[in-house]
Order: sequence, then C-alpha cells, then structure tokens
Amino acid sequence: MARRTTVALNQITPFIGAEFTGVTYEDFQQPELWNQFVEQLHQRELVVVRSIALTPQQQLELAARLGRPIPFVLDKYRHPEFEEIMISSNEVRDNKPIGIARVGNFWHQDSSFVANPAPYTLLHGIKVPSDSGHTLFANAADVYDRLPEEWKARIDGRKALHTVSKRLRIQAEHVGLSVAEFKAWIETKHPKVEHDLVKIDPDTGRKYLYGAPEYLDSVIGLDANDNAAFFALIDELIQAPQRVYTHEWSNNDLVAWKTQTTLHAVTDVEPGVDRTVHRISIELH
Repeated sequence: MARRTTVALNQITPFIGAEFTGVTYEDFQQPELWNQFVEQLHQRELVVVRSIALTPQQQLELAARLGRPIPFVLDKYRHPEFEEIMISSNEVRDNKPIGIARVGNFWHQDSSFVANPAPYTLLHGIKVPSDSGHTLFANAADVYDRLPEEWKARIDGRKALHTVSKRLRIQAEHVGLSVAEFKAWIETKHPKVEHDLVKIDPDTGRKYLYGAPEYLDSVIGLDANDNAAFFALIDELIQAPQRVYTHEWSNNDLVAWKTQTTLHAVTDVEPGVDRTVHRISIELH
C-alpha cells in the first residue's frame, strides 16, 4: 500500500530540538531513517516524533536500539508486562493509581543525583491533554553560553554536589520520624554525589552546565551567599521564556532527549484531566 504521508524533519527552535512527522514504527526499521533520528538526538539534544503509534513492546524495542533499557526502581509503577517502562500517570482505576503522578514538575536534568545517570530518556504519550501537562525544555549548553563571563570564570573547574533531598517524597514508613531523623535517613539512603559543574558534550563539543537548583546542594568552593546568587542566576537563565521550548503533547508523540544536556519540567495538569505517559531510561550498551 502506498504511503499516505511523507516523512519530514524540521528544526523546532534555533537552540534545541528536531521534529519528525509522518514516521511509523515500520519506517524506523530503515537504517537510514533510524540513523538520522540518532544523529538529530546527538546534535539537537531533543527529538520529537509526532503521532507515532507504538505498542509498549515497540517502544521498548526502539529504546533498546539506543542502549540498554533500565527497569524502573519502584516495582508498583512499572508496566505490568515490561519492567523497563515506568508509567507516569494521574489516572486511577479500580480505586488504585495506575502510575506515579506529578513526576518532574520542576526544572531538572534526569537523575543528576546519582553517580552515573542513564544518558537517554524516551517518552511515549499514551493519553495526554493538549492544553495542559506540557513539557518545557531548555538546552544546558545554551544556558552555559548565556552565563556572564565573570561567572564562567568563577565556576571554571569546579565541582558541585547533587542531591535528591529537596524533592524526595515522604512515604508511609517515614511517618513518626523527626526532621533530624528523616534528614539522616536521606543522607544514608541517598548520599550526595559530586559532578563537574561544567562539562563538554562529546557529540557537539560544546560546554554545558550540569546542574539545576532543585537537584543541586552546593557548588564546592563557593560560600552560602555565592551559592544562593548562582542558583538564582541559573534559575533565571533556564526559565527565560525566549529560550524554552514548550512541547504541547498529542497522543502517541514520542519524545527522546539526552539527559545531561537537556533540562526540562512538566507543567500542571488541569484538575479532572487524565495524563498517562510511558517512560524508559536508557543506559549505554
């Protein structure tokens, strides 16, 4: 049967993103098109494939071509058939949540609070509203480029401590703990990790800022006042409206990004509106 649509590739913004339209799962079996997808991901940080119908198994198969899909850490939010797929959802069925709600509603780089974060994330929109629950994206190399030269010099060669403590959710087993006890538990279970604050992207050769305030504890060597000033500055640069791409989801959108160079956040979903996305984290082979 002849194709009804033509595959097209367009730049999303000058600073981040490429978008494919008219692509099917079968099209991605063509090495030329798949290689183009990977090249765009490496060079543009973020790739959107609009309205590509995929089964969970097909999403997983595409993820496995990028690297090794990782089982999600929390069993109860895994897809019932595929442990590597995390269900991000506010839907409730039979009085039970089908996934984890309110994921990533703040600016961050995925899992920067661990020593070796998975380098890719792959999302597939299963049931997504078009007028809320958007995903905002910024390029960490673009953020670095816009730093004042004075700050570039001050952070050159420095390391930063990353932590999940600001965003860790209180669970049932924490009820009754004092604040001090809860903080001690966090330090034991989720110790701070150290990363270079400025890195070089091996794909593009550009310097990029590795760290967003919600996952940063401090920049080593800066005092409390300077850390606060730096955090306020990068917050402003990350969220500058003219340097943010807002992805307004459609059902079946497939979105992939490089976790270290792509900052992102999810906007609120309107009350009473369902949103379900399948997420896969991908390690290198």
